Amino acid sequence: MTRRGLFPIFLAAALPLSAGVAKAQSSDSGPVKPASVEGNFSGSVASQPVAGVLPLTMQEAIDRGLKQNLGALLSSSDIRSAAGQRWQQLSAILPHISASPYVNVSQVNLAEFGISFKAPGFSVPSVVGPFSYFDARANFSESVFDWSAITKTRAANEHLDSARHTYQDARDLVVLSVGYSYLQTIASEARVETAQAQVDTAQALYDQASDQVNAGTSPEIDGLRAQVELKTRQQQLIAAKNDLEIQKLSLARVIGLAPGQQYNLTDKSPYSPFEGITVDEALKHAYSNRSDFQAAMADVRAAEYSKKAAVAEHLPTLALTADYGVAGRHPSTNSHGVFDVRGTLNIPIFQGGVIRGDVAVADAQLQQARDRMENLRGQIDSDIRTSLLNLQSAQDQVNVARSNIDLAEQELTQARDRFSAGVTDTVEVVQAQESVASAHESFISSLYSYNFAKISLARALGLAEEGVKEYFKEGR
Repeated sequence: MTRRGLFPIFLAAALPLSAGVAKAQSSDSGPVKPASVEGNFSGSVASQPVAGVLPLTMQEAIDRGLKQNLGALLSSSDIRSAAGQRWQQLSAILPHISASPYVNVSQVNLAEFGISFKAPGFSVPSVVGPFSYFDARANFSESVFDWSAITKTRAANEHLDSARHTYQDARDLVVLSVGYSYLQTIASEARVETAQAQVDTAQALYDQASDQVNAGTSPEIDGLRAQVELKTRQQQLIAAKNDLEIQKLSLARVIGLAPGQQYNLTDKSPYSPFEGITVDEALKHAYSNRSDFQAAMADVRAAEYSKKAAVAEHLPTLALTADYGVAGRHPSTNSHGVFDVRGTLNIPIFQGGVIRGDVAVADAQLQQARDRMENLRGQIDSDIRTSLLNLQSAQDQVNVARSNIDLAEQELTQARDRFSAGVTDTVEVVQAQESVASAHESFISSLYSYNFAKISLARALGLAEEGVKEYFKEGR
């Protein structure tokens, strides 16, 4: 089969490749992994194994990642932790009710306390008892007014809101991480297929050169040169297969497949042009939908409440405590209802500077939260502009690389025809084959860069889950 005939097979395998925010790299180095998919988002909690070979689409891989990825799981736990902290703070302004029944039996030696009383015809025994009594009450306490505690509770509500937004942002990062790994694996599969095609072409060239050397129409060096080319392509095929297996292990870790689980990628989506969006439209979407930006704003609100709570420590607080029950010598006899009600107004006069310290700490934390939010605002602007630039650049590269493959295929065909006719030697054929291999690698890298740029833009917009479904629809 000619290289032109092999191209449609390669194209079908390579078309779904996606593209990163980094520039396309050579076959030796590969695209750079985004920093955001490192750490917790590159790990997972393994699921149960599935019998046989598991077919896996990109959407199925993302769904698995959202359930099993370590970054998402830890972020989900952060929500529960923030909810617990909210209840802890809320407890300070909610009523507290408890019951405290007790029964007491005592015998007292008065001499122990230095009590001794004697009078003519009358004496107090030194040992009193044993005697018993009981007391059973329900206790109630309530903070009637504590503005500092109320404001701290509002801050805790904002922290919980921030944790929820952070979890949604973590899901977007999972989509980015899974998308990166899935598209990298498809790229590795395409490199294996094109490397195999290069081996087949090199084998055909070697066979042709050997026949001509044996027939005496070509010098022996042509056969040696063709053999070196064949061995080189075989080495590249071995390396490409190894890279594919390693990349599949990496993808399995990201989405939480069971160790040793066999699977095949089923998505072979065709290339589809991206419907453009302006920078202003993209920024408007991002500031409205980016969960990390919403979390940053919630952190600012929480810090503002925390500062107000620190200032409110100067204010008086009012608390109410009460209890009611029965008391007496025995629950069934000599018992009577008892109660106690107390209102306490606490007026802070001098607290040793602790309030001043609390205000200073809260003010510094508020400024830090505001600085982080403004930094993120600038980062979002940079993310949007970078993603759009990478997307346009990668789309142009795909178009150029696709046409370059056709030209390189034509060059190889003509070089082989010239070699068969005895017009040239194998140097020209080997150089043409190198051009074909380079053109295919450029096509793989540019497709990866293009499609990953789509995922990066979806992430930058804060619509990663919806964006992947839209940008990689089946059959597009």
